[in-house]
Amino acid sequence: MDIKEKNINLLGLKCPMPVLKANKKFKEFSSGDIINILVDDDAAPNDFRIYCKTKGYKILSIKNNKHITITIKI
Repeated sequence: MDIKEKNINLLGLKCPMPVLKANKKFKEFSSGDIINILVDDDAAPNDFRIYCKTKGYKILSIKNNKHITITIKI
């Protein structure tokens, strides 16, 4: 299996758009891929925690610097 690391820029989107757009994009990826999601909506980390729990994905990290980077393994 060829595991890839991808980046998705979702800056400027507000709940629930980051999760909805990411969900659509995830269909292009394979199981085991690592996805870095860049967001600036403070609700996004909690939204992605719930989303990942229902989808069976794993959140590897949530970093809050200038923007929020959520790293997920699908």
